[in-house]
Amino acid sequence: MSMKTRVPLLAGNWKMYKTVSESVSFARDLVNACRAVNGREVLVCPPFPSLTSVKEITKGTGIRLGAQDLHWEMQGAFTGEVSAPMLKDAGCDYVLIGHSERRQYFGETDDTVHKKMKAAFQHGLLPVVCVGESLAERESGSHLSVVDRQLRVGVSGLTAQESLRLVIAYEPVWAIGTGKTATPDQAQEMHASIRKILGDLYEKSAAEKIRVLYGGSIKPDNIDSLMAQPDIDGGLVGGASLKVADFERIVRYRDV
Repeated sequence: MSMKTRVPLLAGNWKMYKTVSESVSFARDLVNACRAVNGREVLVCPPFPSLTSVKEITKGTGIRLGAQDLHWEMQGAFTGEVSAPMLKDAGCDYVLIGHSERRQYFGETDDTVHKKMKAAFQHGLLPVVCVGESLAERESGSHLSVVDRQLRVGVSGLTAQESLRLVIAYEPVWAIGTGKTATPDQAQEMHASIRKILGDLYEKSAAEKIRVLYGGSIKPDNIDSLMAQPDIDGGLVGGASLKVADFERIVRYRDV
């Protein structure tokens, strides 16, 4: 058994999949599948229209609810955007910030990530801040410095109390939806580096408590070896979170 003191977090990012009715039916099945899961936290992040309906089903079950994005302003003339107070009132506990798809397609930057993270904390949401390098950055050997920059801009300036509640998700962009996965050793190297940077930004003792998730083609057949690494505290799961049996197996990973 590993000696991790951090509570593992297994998060399903549904991306732009599942209508409201599909989300409701899936959430019911997931609640049944995840009964009696102990010692780990389970999170689902449905699309915006499904949040309140999924909350009704997961309420009181231990499955937490997250949104996939938010705007940094509390309200205003920002057509199509959703604010932290809206998400909080819809029943969200968590919010994903700076997912690589948001960076790639919607102009998300380290600066907007920082503003969104601060807004989440201000309104009682726990941010899951995503960082990661592209294939070109990995192949040129600049992967550690890219993630270093994303962290130093994206998650700076928190209070000591906030820093303890921050969650980081490392997602190598080259491994998202491609079927490629970072090897457990590659993932562990980056996770250890992230924890060291967090120790520079905050107290070393705080960095030891911050959960760092791996995201990048997690599947039932690789979750055990990833979770066996000392600095991997859970997973941000994409495609495999859309099937109940796959996500259940990931949630019930074997602690080797």
